[in-house]
Amino acid sequence: MQTSPHISPRPALPALLAAVLVACLLSWAGGSPAQAAPGDGPVSDPGIAAAAPGQPGDPNIKFVGRWDTTSSSAAYTPYWAGAYYRVGFTGRTVKLKQRGTIDLWARIDNGPVTFYDDVKGTVNLTPSALSPGNHTLQVNYQVVAGSYKGDAVFQGLVLDSGATTFAPPALGKLVEFVGDSITVGTTSSQNARTAYGWLIGERLGVEHTQIAQGGACLVAAADGCVGLERQFTKLNPNAATPDWNFSRYRADAVVINLGTNDVGHGVSSAQFQSAYSSLLRKVRAAYPQAWIFALETFRGRFVPQTEAAVKAAVAGGDTRVSFVDTTGWLGSGDLTDSVHPNDRGHRVIADRLAPVIAARIGS
Repeated sequence: MQTSPHISPRPALPALLAAVLVACLLSWAGGSPAQAAPGDGPVSDPGIAAAAPGQPGDPNIKFVGRWDTTSSSAAYTPYWAGAYYRVGFTGRTVKLKQRGTIDLWARIDNGPVTFYDDVKGTVNLTPSALSPGNHTLQVNYQVVAGSYKGDAVFQGLVLDSGATTFAPPALGKLVEFVGDSITVGTTSSQNARTAYGWLIGERLGVEHTQIAQGGACLVAAADGCVGLERQFTKLNPNAATPDWNFSRYRADAVVINLGTNDVGHGVSSAQFQSAYSSLLRKVRAAYPQAWIFALETFRGRFVPQTEAAVKAAVAGGDTRVSFVDTTGWLGSGDLTDSVHPNDRGHRVIADRLAPVIAARIGS
């Protein structure tokens, strides 16, 4: 039996007159409805139905990191390393809709992390059906950078008939890790997922982001080295616009690990210190209450300048920033080459750094 559609009663005349008056006042004052900035999520509109469960605009899907959500009805795209999403779902199966070929990692409930190599289209994440009930899913993509050009574009989930989504458990706090290929996790077994930032976030039970780019410098170089002093405020590390909307999330702590690559791009000590001070100011403007940790680079580059920038910030009244001495943290057995930590090296960093962060944010 079909149910007749519900038709709302016509508004009373006074209500209509009031609506006309408000519209006229807005027009006179130059007002207009709020518009989404590039990279923002969809603007709430009571006349538009919420996205169906499992689709990109589903509010139950928690997107962590900098995702371009402009095309809210079709696809979401992450640009920085370490972005992921979490969602709860019902039913016994779940599939992932991918536009093009990509490497990804998926974890259901507290089970093992599964790697999916060069997959596209509808990707079955449950070849063996799950038990009935509620489940959780976490997915992250291979970092698209350098020679790897995968298509990290999320187009939604396919759920069982009658199944739905629900909000995953809230973790409450977030730590952001800013850096280069070391922070990306280059040469580790699962890239961003086995990098120290991801490990620390999971260990502390907080959300975590890796605002990091392989080969990045602190100072933008004429030969093309991406400068994170400039790009930290952007949605995309490789584009001058748009700016990232920092109201999308608030970091409780920010860890900066930059300077390893600047040596090879002709950056002077004075330039580096000035740029580091500028980055500290930008981070503070973005996250007024966050604790900022400036790491000594593991190769010991620009250490005096990094520490001087921190001291200048403190002298200027910023009491929530500190320099972290990493001398002796990594040995030769912790590196895959002379620069990049291996899996064991990232675990060593996490062992050292996690307690330092936890002491400040209370995790």
